[in-house]
Amino acid sequence: MSEKVALRRALSDELCTLAEKDPKLTVLTSDSRGSVTLGRFAEEHPAQLVECGIAEQNEIGVAAGLALSGRNVFVCAPAPFLSGRAYEQVKLDVAYNRAPVRVMGVSGGVSYGELGTSHHSAGDVAAMRAIDGLTVLVPSDAVQLRALVRWLAANPCPAYVRMGRAPVEVLYDEGTAFEPGHAVTAYGGTPSDQLAILAMGEMVAPAVHAAEALAEQGVRARVLDLFSVKPLDVEAIVDAARTCGRVVTVEEHNVNGGLGGAVSEVLADRCPTPMMRLALPDEPVYEAESPEVFEHYGLTPEGILAHALAFLDS
Repeated sequence: MSEKVALRRALSDELCTLAEKDPKLTVLTSDSRGSVTLGRFAEEHPAQLVECGIAEQNEIGVAAGLALSGRNVFVCAPAPFLSGRAYEQVKLDVAYNRAPVRVMGVSGGVSYGELGTSHHSAGDVAAMRAIDGLTVLVPSDAVQLRALVRWLAANPCPAYVRMGRAPVEVLYDEGTAFEPGHAVTAYGGTPSDQLAILAMGEMVAPAVHAAEALAEQGVRARVLDLFSVKPLDVEAIVDAARTCGRVVTVEEHNVNGGLGGAVSEVLADRCPTPMMRLALPDEPVYEAESPEVFEHYGLTPEGILAHALAFLDS
């Protein structure tokens, strides 16, 4: 894991590739083609780009109308505004009508760190997974993101996809298959594993590095990439809990209702297991560049390692 690629760049490149083959593929944005990196798409496929201006609620409504008229629709804009300002439109115009709109939330989590709460989307996964019929995906690297975009383009379902802003490590080989509802074992995966680390999005790579550090100390850890938050791979979660006996969740999200909440629901129903949730606190998040935010809250390989060792000793 050495190469780093920004998921927003991978999104733009994949949409360009798909648009060449599908004249019905349509991308909407809200005066954010620069931050979403849609410059190339705008140049190569201007007739397939709809600029809605800074009006995310209208943008989702337009997207739903286009999708229900037979267009293959992707909305690409900042996650905090799509998941907050346009929440009702995603709920009613998209999900309620089963309109196959793919809401691509770029710069999610604390990507806009120093801009503060108005530009954070720390509760978006919790909000979106509560919407009936909406698929929720949080890809962890560029290979996975491109594969999921291809899957979404070929499968007409409403979806919310959250990605960060900065380049992230490439974890997977090109050609790796991904499908919503199926977790990926990013590290470990043997019957002798002693700890399960369940992560999503930008936290998967730090979780893998923490597992490598644990291995150096004689602790065998399994890392599950739960990029598909909804539908959730219940069987993989239960198997990891039963095999390992202890579960740690790691997420760039508020501690309430995100990945940790989803996993807690599964384990409470199917396999009660000692569990630790590493996440952002239920308070205004520390305002700084995202690496500093992660350091502040222990969402780094070193932080995950320290918390995991303390959890194992408890």
